[in-house]
Amino acid sequence: MGTSGPRIAFLHGLFGQGRNWSTIAKALAGPDGTGARCTLVDLPDHGRSPWSEEFSYAGYAASVAATLRAVDEGPWIVVGHSLGGKVAMVLALTDPALVSRLVVVDIAPKDYGDLDRFAGYIREMQSLPLGELRDRADAEARFEESDLGVKAFLLQNLRREGTSWRWQANVQLFADDAAQGEDSLIADWPLPPGSVAPFEGGVLWVAGSESRYIKEADADVMRALFPHVRLLKVKGATHWVHSDAPAVVVEALRRVVQAASR
Repeated sequence: MGTSGPRIAFLHGLFGQGRNWSTIAKALAGPDGTGARCTLVDLPDHGRSPWSEEFSYAGYAASVAATLRAVDEGPWIVVGHSLGGKVAMVLALTDPALVSRLVVVDIAPKDYGDLDRFAGYIREMQSLPLGELRDRADAEARFEESDLGVKAFLLQNLRREGTSWRWQANVQLFADDAAQGEDSLIADWPLPPGSVAPFEGGVLWVAGSESRYIKEADADVMRALFPHVRLLKVKGATHWVHSDAPAVVVEALRRVVQAASR
């Protein structure tokens, strides 16, 4: 989206797709498309991207880097939410020439222990009888998730092919990772302080005030890896900050774009 201006890449979270950032990207590009050039990436094992045989943050970051360089050598502003935020941080730390500025949305560079509630989502997805579904309404009725927003978010991964249904996301890969409990690679953080040089570009760290993904104690390790980080806590927002407060996120990103244009 967009025809001129700084390049921005958007990376979604677990079970998301690039199009989850469409509203934000359209607003940044502006009505005439000159505000920014936005690329909405489907991470590996999501959306239209290929599946992996095993999960790896290094592999995800390398895939994103190759995709972005195929579009433009950069540098890019990279925005990542949750899983995408960790991928964005790994990308900036391992390939800093590609990244001019970084925006990390509601995630910290730490081990979260396990996949927690996402393990429950995975079980719900696996228990949906794909061979019995008549239509999408039937899928929605059978899918046991009380939060309608979460239900819609997860069911965006359901695809019909002829008379059969399949998950577009690599659910089995994520189920295998979730089954590892505290050894989950997705919940883990692969680059502790001291293992890589800090990223010297500007970093905006966006947190939802109602989310529990970012704690005060996370600030020290964040500063160790990203010394030029600024924290923006969005009042009333949950983990899905860009969905809960799109106007706030757009304005924050617009300032990042303006700084990159100077």
